Amino acid sequence: MTIKWVKVDPLVMNGEPFCHATRLTVRNLLEMRAAGLSPSEMIGQHPELRRVGIAEAFRYAAAQRQRYASFFGPGDRLAGPGFSAEEAAILPGHLRSMSGVVVDSEEPDPVAVYR
Repeated sequence: MTIKWVKVDPLVMNGEPFCHATRLTVRNLLEMRAAGLSPSEMIGQHPELRRVGIAEAFRYAAAQRQRYASFFGPGDRLAGPGFSAEEAAILPGHLRSMSGVVVDSEEPDPVAVYR
């Protein structure tokens, strides 16, 4: 059975895209990330989440960039921490290659450099 990790149903969550088997929307996950929560911390607070589900939510946001534009910063990076290289190692390959969106980029954050 293939799981569709991000679902859109007009009868669930008022049509807002949400993560499989949770009551958390893609926007909720992006807000948590922007507030500084890492994927591991998100799972700690919401044990129903799965790493691949969080990664797919980040990928969904990247594909729907206009809808989630306020969560993207310079260089088309999502605000806040993504998966570390070690955490990303267990994700499917198509998610590991999304540097700055799913996986923390190897490049330094240009905003952080000037703080």
